[in-house]
Amino acid sequence: MCGFIGELRNNGIDAIESTEWYRALEAIHHRGPDATGLYKDENIQLGFKRLSIIDLENGHQPFSLQNRYHLIFNGEIYNYIELRQDLITQGYTFETDSDTEVLLNLYISKGKECVKELRGMFSFAVWDKKEKTLFAARDPFGIKPFYYHESPERLFFASELKSIDAYKSQGNISAEALQHYLTYQYVPEPLCLQKDIKKLLPGHFLNKKPDEALEIGCFYKKTFHPVKSALGDNTVKIKRALEDSVEKHMRSDVPVGAFLSSGIDSTAIVALAKKFNPDLKTFTVGFEHKGFSEIEIAKDTADKLNVENINKIITPYEFIEELPNIIRHMDDPVADPAAVPLYFVAKEASKHVKVVLSGEGADELFGGYNIYREPLALSWFNLMPYGFKSFIHNKALRLPSGLKGKNYFLRGTTPLSERYIGNANLLSEAEKKELLNGYEFTSPFTKITAEFYKEAESLDDTLKMQYIDLHTWLPGDILVKADRMTMAHSIELRVPFLDKEVFQIARELPTNHKISRGTTKYVLREAVKEFIPESVLHRKKLGFPVPIRHWLREELYDWARSVIRHSPTDYLFKKEYVLTLLDEHASGKEDHSRKIWAVICFMIWHSVYIEKEPYGNHLNKTADL
Repeated sequence: MCGFIGELRNNGIDAIESTEWYRALEAIHHRGPDATGLYKDENIQLGFKRLSIIDLENGHQPFSLQNRYHLIFNGEIYNYIELRQDLITQGYTFETDSDTEVLLNLYISKGKECVKELRGMFSFAVWDKKEKTLFAARDPFGIKPFYYHESPERLFFASELKSIDAYKSQGNISAEALQHYLTYQYVPEPLCLQKDIKKLLPGHFLNKKPDEALEIGCFYKKTFHPVKSALGDNTVKIKRALEDSVEKHMRSDVPVGAFLSSGIDSTAIVALAKKFNPDLKTFTVGFEHKGFSEIEIAKDTADKLNVENINKIITPYEFIEELPNIIRHMDDPVADPAAVPLYFVAKEASKHVKVVLSGEGADELFGGYNIYREPLALSWFNLMPYGFKSFIHNKALRLPSGLKGKNYFLRGTTPLSERYIGNANLLSEAEKKELLNGYEFTSPFTKITAEFYKEAESLDDTLKMQYIDLHTWLPGDILVKADRMTMAHSIELRVPFLDKEVFQIARELPTNHKISRGTTKYVLREAVKEFIPESVLHRKKLGFPVPIRHWLREELYDWARSVIRHSPTDYLFKKEYVLTLLDEHASGKEDHSRKIWAVICFMIWHSVYIEKEPYGNHLNKTADL
């Protein structure tokens, strides 16, 4: 829902808005095509693009009260009805039915403490004209984005990086951010690829007055605190919390649909949503390549749940045709191939609804990734003396590449903090030294996760892995592509699993309730088994599979080679190394697909944001598609 920009000047705002200001606002038109709003005084100017979801006639922004407080807000407050009633009992009156007015009144009532009462996804800023104070905050999970750029003259902030880029083009690439991107496949927060632009971290706020230092603080800390409990009790709690969360996430004055894949997460959301909307529409995409389509499974699930399913097959040529636009919408590149089907399923959904529900977050909260079972498989290595473990590690290093068992012994003899950094781990430090012209020895991948491992020191290894993903992979990859790919088509994505009340239960679950009986998310499966089809309950997770590995060997090989050769990024990369990876991949010698894809995504990003080539299409035109 919506997008905003804002500028707080230390020396006052010019009387006439600049062309760059309007260009920055129009850069996020896709986030809110229904209405445009502006506010300006001697210190600040605020711009807003609205996607009307609740109280369609009212709730326009910037929203102002008492000729003093001015709010721009992106997101939804799902408990706004309950908060509104509490405020009425305190004597507050309301002129609209919007959650926007509730949020601003809550701020007037409680100041910055208001964020602790919010249940929802949000990124907002309030300007107090009398006190000349800007207060901004981002939701605990980072569902909604908040970028900012500070200089001696101003603080500029926006829902998307492209607005800052349009207003004051930076053009300087952060070597540290690029180095981390090549490992993580996204740029870890608060970094951005462009220097001096940052992201406000999830669960954080900022305060700023003209000519005073920027203050940033944390209002919500996500932690795991397992409590000994009965499995049956937890399944009941989870079921009740999910039902309540979905019911509140269905609050809307426009049609709500849902994405449907082959797994239990989206299926559970759809099954619960149908209780509140029997005419629910669901959406699925897939590929022609065998083993890379969830359409037939999703159609079968939809039939069993008695909901409509709308689906689409994506060709490799459509995939490449839209890729520059996808990367432009992403702000910083996210080399997760699943972003592309998400873009297409959102495009299909936008023809029918303005809001969609999705299952993001279930894996991080309930232990859904297969890698979370690894500590059990490697537990016997913990019995080894350090010296013997080191001996085994060195022996394993000398084994031929690809030999069965080599990776197992290497992982078992490597500390968790050095081997697990999240779901993606693309290029090693040695490989980045080979690839980059300017490798920074002061920025190893562990620089991002070291503090999180310190915070999770008392947890078991599986919970440590969840903790890492909750603070890195989830906001950096999963939620970035979820927000950008849906907002690209002006629809709002809602994620009922990422709800404070659901998380409160998930954070106290013991590990053996999640990783149990040879499966993942065991307690979640038990909680939803009464209302989802048996065929889905224990199905292996696919999660928008994309045949990148096959395409880079076949249909897209020439295209990939052409992009690499023609991209003017020689000052960053040793291209012969990338071309060698591509040829080794094409020959079947190694699977380098994810590494190659990360470099290609960056090159297209470079063409859009650094070379300023519209949509990067000049790279596509160099290859025969």
